[in-house]
Amino acid sequence: MLAWYDANARVLPWRAPPGANAADPYRVWLSEVMLQQTTVAAVAPRFAAWIARWPDVESLAAADDADVMAAWAGLGYYARARNLLACARAVVARGGFPDDEAGLRALPGIGDYTAAAVAAIAFGRRAVAIDANVQRVVARLFALADKGAVPAHADAITPDTRAGDFAQAMMDLGSAICTPRAPKCLLCPLRDDCRGFASGTPEAFPARAEKKARPTRHGTIFWLRRGGEVLLVRRPPRGLLGGMRALPTGPWSEVPPGLADAPAAAAWRWLEADVVHVFTHFRLECRLAAATIAAQEEVVDGEWWPIADLESAGLPSLFVHAAEAFGRERCE
Repeated sequence: MLAWYDANARVLPWRAPPGANAADPYRVWLSEVMLQQTTVAAVAPRFAAWIARWPDVESLAAADDADVMAAWAGLGYYARARNLLACARAVVARGGFPDDEAGLRALPGIGDYTAAAVAAIAFGRRAVAIDANVQRVVARLFALADKGAVPAHADAITPDTRAGDFAQAMMDLGSAICTPRAPKCLLCPLRDDCRGFASGTPEAFPARAEKKARPTRHGTIFWLRRGGEVLLVRRPPRGLLGGMRALPTGPWSEVPPGLADAPAAAAWRWLEADVVHVFTHFRLECRLAAATIAAQEEVVDGEWWPIADLESAGLPSLFVHAAEAFGRERCE
């Protein structure tokens, strides 16, 4: 695996070259948080922009909460952005990142996988970091149908030296070679020892659990215009999209809501288009309602944002798509 990694390692902005064991813990930690449920291709440009703005943990710890949440927009799972800030501030308070799994797990928002990845990649500790790619490689290597058996087998093959390179080699192998469908077994350095390959059906490992159907919830998104501005609100700090700027909404419930939760009394009209967004645990269908009020009118909560500069508001993707729909309906 290490020989394969030396020749085939991906060049990524948060990685040190193979054999260096000198990766910046801030970059490793940040990349691992960004990569959760997100692809390398999507993260790479966002990572570069983030590092340009907050190049180290000290600058991130000193950042304004709203700026960080806005910069995170589009990466999803917004609780991670709140945890990033809390973790950065905890790291600065203690004088730096701890260099072992136990110390890393004690930081806000860092779980077992991230702690192992940072300990191995940034500090060269022997730690077993198991993401979806590593899980698949190990399950096929040992023909394990049960994912629960993966950690012990992964631990058994993790070397005492170059543990960080080994972890990244396994991640790269799962990403490029041992893919979920149509794995490129003929290019795999583990092929001769792989029981999954020997079985003739490597895709069968690990066994896939049946996906549960996502329930559907319904909501209303409001576009309230005043002159060249639109009303934005700050979502509650807890819950989905917590702390983010957003267009006003009604509650998300099992039945389609109406206009009772509109941010102002106005001549609201329904758009023909709806917006659908899929979260981890449910599917959200939103109706869209638009209205315009006079320049002198005020609303109780929210801030008026220039429509022409809406991209700078850092809206979550749900509201970006809604704003695009309002624009197509010429509510701009």
